[in-house]
Amino acid sequence: MSKFDVVVIGSGPGGYVAAIRCAQLGMKTAIIEKYNTLGGTCLNVGCIPSKALLDSSEHYHNATHTFKEHGIDVKGLSVNIKQMIQRKSEVVAQTSGGIDFLMKKNKITVYKGLGSFVNKNTIQITSDKGTETIETSKTIIATGSKPSAFPGMEIDKKRVITSTEALNLSEVPKNLIVIGGGVIGLELGSVYARLGAKVQVVEFAGGIIPTMDKALGKELQKALTKLGFEFFFNHKVLSAKASAKEAVVVAENSKGEKVEFKGDYCLISVGRKPYTEGLGLDKAGVKVDDRGRIDVNNHLETNVAGIYAIGDVVKGAMLAHKAEEEGVYVAEVIAGQKPHIDYNLIPGVVYTWPEVAAVGQTEEQLKESKTPYKVGSFPFKASGRARASMDAEFGFVKVLAHAETDEVLGVHMIGPRVADMIAEAVVAMEFRASAEDISRICHAHPTFTESLKEAALDATGKRALHI
Repeated sequence: MSKFDVVVIGSGPGGYVAAIRCAQLGMKTAIIEKYNTLGGTCLNVGCIPSKALLDSSEHYHNATHTFKEHGIDVKGLSVNIKQMIQRKSEVVAQTSGGIDFLMKKNKITVYKGLGSFVNKNTIQITSDKGTETIETSKTIIATGSKPSAFPGMEIDKKRVITSTEALNLSEVPKNLIVIGGGVIGLELGSVYARLGAKVQVVEFAGGIIPTMDKALGKELQKALTKLGFEFFFNHKVLSAKASAKEAVVVAENSKGEKVEFKGDYCLISVGRKPYTEGLGLDKAGVKVDDRGRIDVNNHLETNVAGIYAIGDVVKGAMLAHKAEEEGVYVAEVIAGQKPHIDYNLIPGVVYTWPEVAAVGQTEEQLKESKTPYKVGSFPFKASGRARASMDAEFGFVKVLAHAETDEVLGVHMIGPRVADMIAEAVVAMEFRASAEDISRICHAHPTFTESLKEAALDATGKRALHI
């Protein structure tokens, strides 16, 4: 029987990164993956393929809507959805191959099959080839999450679909119903709206991206409405059913009236839930909470010494980069180091266009906690770089700083390339920068990031220079 210092169950961003860091720190490491390819949801049916389709659809949208203004005349444009999906699949295959390379480079043993606990230190791997048992000193559970659904939502994976099926459609929907106004639904809705689909978003709450600063949701709604989205807020979905040729959604509006929506596809995007099926947690004595998440302490260790859990199976935001940070953290804890994670400084991003990005506290959270704060903002319509790229119609940067100390408490952005821009705010907040600190950093001109400098300047109480 093979013996390891650490066994990681799950090869998503949290799992494979944890395995790499453990190996780098001198531990004999193995990783177990249920599916044929490494990378988990993010790489195979999440972050990476969705961004590939977002980029492809954005190219098509720009060719049909903005090229002429740039002086580029194009005729006979059409969508080759088969080629678009094929390119997406190639990107996924290349990235998955990169993970395979990293496992070999770091001498990590890879097992393909379902990993489950026999007891605390023994794990059984079940695959088409049979079963195999290995022993481990420490275990890291990184099995991720899967799409959620509510009662009445009958997912047939043909007409009523999840994000997984939405990444592999053989046609552009004429009418796509999206249940849920969160990140996944808006991103995939954007893909097909750009390609010509009518997109209707049915949302229980009163706005989109409800966990982010409300100002971001309002601005994004304006941009997506122009793209062709329709929004139906304060609607409780009662049922979502498929027939051979269409999907039918029945919801109840704020007046208690039943409303029916019909489309050729319905995307269920009401969140995700921890995936721990088949792990045999009971055999190891590992406890879960009432939401199916694995209970962990501040060191991400479960109630069973030596068994850790990270990523979507534990509390906190379900984000790939959060899982990565936790993977490195646990590896270093096992090695006897003293790492740290500041969960307040894990950024969130929505890859629509305009992009949305945020870190730290929202204005609503600061009000609720009665923290004295001041606000600085700067619109992208005043950005020379945004005008040059035809991205000035929507968006802004908002900086929230403590009213007394000037320390930056939150940064919220919507606009071009803010998914990349937010890292500057994270760095500044990691070092507890003040709004004045950011306002005095020299930014290259013309760049999108000048907007952060201007918003920070506005937050200091001085006026921004270019508005």
